[in-house]
Formats: sequence, C-alpha cells, structure tokens
Amino acid sequence: MTMSIEGRIAEELGVRERQVKAAVELLDGGSTVPFIARYRKEATEMLDDAQLRTLEERLRYLRELADRRAAILESVREQGKLDAELEARINAADTKARLEDIYLPFKPKRRTKAQIAREAGLEPLADGLLADPTVEPAAAAAAFVDADKGVADPAAALEGARAILTERFAEDADLIGELRERMWGRGRLVARVREGKEEAGAKFADYFDFAEPFTALPSHRVLAMLRGEKEDVLDLTLEPEEREDSATPGPSTYEGMVARRFGVNDRGRPGDKWLADTVRWAWRTKIQVHLGIDLRMRLRAAAEDEAVRVFAANLRDLLLAAPAGTRATLGLDPGFRTGVKVAVVDATGKVVATDVIYPHVPANKWDESLAKLARLAEEHAVELIAIGNGTASRETDKLAGDLITRHPELKLTKVMVSEAGASVYSASAFASQELPGMDVSLRGAVSIARRLQDPLAELVKIDPKSIGVGQYQHDLSEVKLSRSLDAVVEDCVNGVGVDVNTASAPLLSRVSGISGGLAENIVAHRDENGPFRSRKALKDVARLGPKAYEQCAGFLRIRGGDDPLDFSSVHPESYPLVRGMAKTAGSDVAALIGNTGVLRSLRPEQFVTEAFGLPTVTDILRELEKPGRDPRPAFKTATFKEGVEKIGDLAPGMILEGVVTNVAAFGAFIDIGVHQDGLAHVSALSKTFVKDPRDVVKPGDIVRVKVLDVDIPRKRISLTLRLEDEADRTAGGAPRQREDRQERQERRGGGRPPQQRGAGQSGQSGQGQGGQGRGQGGGGQRQGGQRQGGGGPRQGGSGSPAPANSAMADALRRAGVTGGPEERRKR
Repeated sequence: MTMSIEGRIAEELGVRERQVKAAVELLDGGSTVPFIARYRKEATEMLDDAQLRTLEERLRYLRELADRRAAILESVREQGKLDAELEARINAADTKARLEDIYLPFKPKRRTKAQIAREAGLEPLADGLLADPTVEPAAAAAAFVDADKGVADPAAALEGARAILTERFAEDADLIGELRERMWGRGRLVARVREGKEEAGAKFADYFDFAEPFTALPSHRVLAMLRGEKEDVLDLTLEPEEREDSATPGPSTYEGMVARRFGVNDRGRPGDKWLADTVRWAWRTKIQVHLGIDLRMRLRAAAEDEAVRVFAANLRDLLLAAPAGTRATLGLDPGFRTGVKVAVVDATGKVVATDVIYPHVPANKWDESLAKLARLAEEHAVELIAIGNGTASRETDKLAGDLITRHPELKLTKVMVSEAGASVYSASAFASQELPGMDVSLRGAVSIARRLQDPLAELVKIDPKSIGVGQYQHDLSEVKLSRSLDAVVEDCVNGVGVDVNTASAPLLSRVSGISGGLAENIVAHRDENGPFRSRKALKDVARLGPKAYEQCAGFLRIRGGDDPLDFSSVHPESYPLVRGMAKTAGSDVAALIGNTGVLRSLRPEQFVTEAFGLPTVTDILRELEKPGRDPRPAFKTATFKEGVEKIGDLAPGMILEGVVTNVAAFGAFIDIGVHQDGLAHVSALSKTFVKDPRDVVKPGDIVRVKVLDVDIPRKRISLTLRLEDEADRTAGGAPRQREDRQERQERRGGGRPPQQRGAGQSGQSGQGQGGQGRGQGGGGQRQGGQRQGGGGPRQGGSGSPAPANSAMADALRRAGVTGGPEERRKR
C-alpha cells in the first residue's frame, strides 16, 4: 500500500502522522508557521518552527510529485500502455527523478532514430539479435532489407536495430537509477582552463586543473566552477569515476552493468561482438550523456540548497542582531568630496534634523563640522553616533572620536554600522513615501541611524536579497532563494513581535496573517484615528477579518494600552485563562504581570482545559513573568585599537579586539578595524579540534585575537583566537595556518566584486562567497572562543566601537569574503 504524503513526512521528521496531519490542516486553512508554532502547540503536539518549516517544504515537494504522477498516469493511459504493473511502479516512485525515469519510454518526444527504425519494421531484428547471439548479424539483417522503407542494405538494417536497442537500454528505469547512484558515489567533477583564458580568468586559478569527487564537493566550489564555465574560462567534465588504467583495456564497469542487465556476454558467438559494440555505443552516446545532465543538475541543486541555507542563516543573524533601543541617535553616512551626510533621529526613530558636513578632503572643514555635530547632539539629547562603514568611514570615525574627546559632557558612544542595502532603501518607493522631500543621500544617513536603534525594523524595508549576505546569490534559483529568505524574515519578525503603533508598513506586512495591503490599511487607520488602544481595535481596520485577526493579534504589541496583556505575546483568545489565573491568585491581571513569586506558585496543571493544554498554559505563565521580552541579545560594543586603522598599522603579535563578521566552513572572518577582514582559520579557533567553526564563534561575537601574519601586497591578515600561538614575524612570511582551497580563492584580488552599497552583489563575479554560517546569532560575548558575560555599551573612550551581535557588527557587510569598505563606490 502506498504511504500517504502525511505518513511519509511523519517518517522523515520522526514524528507521529497525526501531528503532521494537524499541521497540514492548519497550513491549508491559512495559518502561518509562526502562528502554528506558538499558538497551536496542542494541535501539533509541540512541533517547533524548524520542524514546521521542513514539513511545509516537504509538503510542497510531495504535492508537486503527486500532481506530476497523476499527469504521467493520464498520459500513459491515453497511449493505451498503462497496465497494472506499470501503474504500480509509477505509484511507488518516491522522487521526481525516479518518476521521470519510469516515464521516459512513454514520454512524447520528437521522432528518434529508434522510432524511424521501428516504423521500418526493424524491431524484430533487434529483438532476435538480443535473444539469440548465435545468429550472424549480417545474415539476419539481410532479410530486413527494404528500399521502400528506407533500409537499403544489411548495414542500414543493423544500424536501425542498434538504435532501437540503444534507446531500450537508455530508458530502463531500474538500470538508469542504479547507474546514476554509482556514478554519483564514485564519479568526480573535473575542471580545466580553456586555452588562452589563463590571464583573463585568473580569479578561477584554483580550478585550472582540478578534480574532486561529487560527494566531496562543497557548495562554494560547485558554484565557482559553474560560474567559471559560464564565463568561458573553464571546461567542466563529469567523469563516471577515476580513469581506468589504459594498460588494461576492456569494457568499463558501467558498460558491464548494462550488458549484464540485458544478458549480453561475449562467449565468442557470432552476435556477441555486435551486441557488445551496441552496449558500448549506448553507454557512450546516450546513457552517459543523460546521466551527466542529471548529475550536473543534482550538483547544482545541492549547491543551491546549501547556498540558500547559508544565506538564510546569515540573514537570520543580521535580523536578530542586538538593538541599541529607544535612544536618540545621530547617523553619519561618510563621504569625501560629497561630504558626510548627517541625520538625527529621536528615540522613536523620527527624523528631527539633517545636515551635510565637509570635514575631509578637499574641503577640510574639521572644526566647523565638529561644532555642527556638537550642537545637534546637545539640542536633541543624542546618545549614540552610528557611522556607516563605507568610503571615508574610518576618517569619519576619527571625527566622531574627536567629538567625544572634546565634549565628554555629551556622553556619546560611537558605533560602526553596516550600510548593506542602504542605497536600495534610499532610492525605494517606500523611502520616498516615508521621507518625502528628503534628498536621497540623506535618507541613507537616516537608515544608518535607525539600524543602530532596531536593525530588524529597518532591514525589513529592504528586499532580503539586496542586503547581500549570501554566496553566488545571482546564480541561485530566484524562487527558492526568495521563499527561504521570506520565511526567515517572517520567523524573525514574529519571534520578536511588533509594536503596532510605531511599526512601518513593510514591518507590519511580515507579521503573521497581514498582507502588504492590510499593512497599509493598519497604518492609514493609525494615522487617521491615532494610536491603537487595544488589540480589539484592530478589528476596525478595513479588510482585517476574523482570520487575519486570529493570525496576527498575538504578534502585535500595544504599549501603554487599555489592557496590559496587549503588550505581551499572550493571544487574546487566552485572556479569559489569564483572568482565571489572576482570580486564583487573589489579584488582578495588572498586578499579576511580572510578579514572579506569585506566578511560580501557580500550578500549570490547574488551568489546563479542553481548549488550552499544558504547553499553552506553561507558555502563558512564562510570558507573564517578562511580558513583551525581546529575544534578541543585549547591545554591546567592541573597541578597535587606537592607531590601528589600516592594514599597514598591523604587526605580528598584536592582540586586538574585533567583531566576527562571518563564519565560513574554513574559519571565521573578523573585523579588527582596518578595512580588511582578517581570517582565523578553523585550526586557530580553539585548542581542541573544531568540526564546525560555528561551534566556537558566530557573526557578531566580540573576540580577542592575535595577529599571526600580515601580507600587505595580497591584503591578507591571518589571526588566531588561541592567544598563546606564536606570531610569524618574518616579513611576507606565509601564514602558519593550513588553508582550504576556497579560502585561498577568497583571498585572491579577484575573489570579490567591489562592494556596492546595498546592491546585493555579493558573489556576483569572481569567487565571492557568502558566509557558510548556520544557526542564529547568540547573545553574550566570546573571548578567545569562550563565551563571557554580557554588559552594556561602553561610554566614550578613544577606541572605535563596533557592536556585538547586532546589525552594526559591520558583519555580513562583506558577505563572508575579504575586502573592505574602501572597495565601495566612491561618492
């Protein structure tokens, strides 16, 4: 009996089928993954968001498979060729590849040589020669010569018979499946440079003479080689396995598998040689070509899946970065000739002042610029200075440092902020609507300031693909990438929650159950009627019906509203339950909230009902202890060393503080404030063996590192988190760390395109690779790979702070490759 879709998913996830059925029913009913994961735990018996995302993806695939199966059955049935055995095989096919293998012989196609041969009556000749090799092929073929049918002589008849058998061999589903898996397990991808392309394709030099097994190829290498082929630099060959020793000629293993499948065996009979030649012909001209196409697609699909996963993980780290919070912030968008754009936003993110200053060359109005900034900071009670990490960033950072030194009474803290996607936002229709009449260049400064306050709220205004935190993103499936990134944004936004009275339409549109149009209606209603006083008031918004309200209400927060529960993640449907808890505790709801002692004295089992199970009751009690808590880490800053501002200032042996900007399979990239990320190889992350660098560090972590080696001509900085490691003090000396091939590629001058602010061009040319990271950025600080306690932001100081675990980590701005902001566009 064929397993149901729900049953198969349950088996894959290792859960009960009834859990999957409940989740599928909710998804089909319009519920979102965040809503199901948080508010329908009893229905799914505690399936978490990761399981639900996997379930959702597999459900889509298996339903597409079912639709394709139905279409194939109908097609074969119409041909009059569907029997019980074939129908059973089609129904048993568990992958799209297997389904297409079975369908291949019945798939309508253009008129092939085999079809022409069948029409000429040559199929009995092919069947006879295969069944009885004792027959002399030429003699048997003579009986099929017929000029009227296009068979001029015995040779033509044999050619037709060979075409028929070749097609038969190549369309045997079981054989093709077996050959494909063998080739996948033992084959390899070979790359060689095309003649005369050595200089033009230097960025692909690692692949000029390269071979690696399919199963060992990481995503970034596959995508790099495919890009090299696309740019006419590399020739790629898919070899079935290691080349056989030419000194021992004979049929390949694959030809032997085909021969055995059809009973072809050389016993010296008249027809054996002809049949062996037919097998060889079928393998070399048909089967191997077909498998090569299949495996190329499989390699690309696997590489895409990994690249999308990496992109999603990096985006999650960026979105869930620590917010600086509701503090007045001065944003500086650095530039030389065009000046430094200035924007001041208040604690709510409202723009209260803008200006342009010219402290750098050629104007050199340093003191005048300082005076303007001091006036703005004092007038608007600024606490933080957010500095964009593009061109002139370190020069502007010096300006901010001078401001802090000259005006200690202002108690300012300066932080370097990633500009990724800023220009995309500045020129967007939403920016025009949000900041009407403001110059495009000033909008960038506003965005930089707001990113420090709340990276999630600001970055959702930008298409995730334009943030540029992935590898080879322009080589990936647009649909697959968008679907994955949208899911990440949805999970992050709903995981944090949204203040309905301050949120922008783009942020609201990412809330469970709220479409773009509905988000606009919420903002319009807010603008016309004032702030929402309760969640119930959302029902007055045009087109916000019961289903949308059910989905979104628990994720929307109302600060200082009529009902204190409206600021929590408790869903309105559970309010009666909370009131029952308050009654049991002899208190009212307002007094119950935050009263840890009373809440922990309540027994969850006491409040379990048919509608609300133990998981929901437990979640409610936990939420009531700290209502509206933000799951993101606390905001902290790292301080770059004074006087170390460019790669030439570095020396082996220096111990510096830096921020992990990205984590790849071969190590961690770390910003130490010199416009060029250093690399701590995986072998230099810990004293013990490290399988996955993310087990030690994550993007945004603050770490102390030692400089091992500096190679100025090649812009290479080798770092270690093992502070006892000996530095290489030989000028130009090679790093002591073993390098991965991809690491060397990333280090190359052509390894990464210039950073266009917000252009999302990471990995668009050359070997630019996004982060290999996985999972979410965590809170806390890591020192030498060991997590330490948190702490607040450092006030003042002469160093150059960069944030930890925040979008301001200047992280991901490089999408996991070397090269720094100086490569950005010149303003």
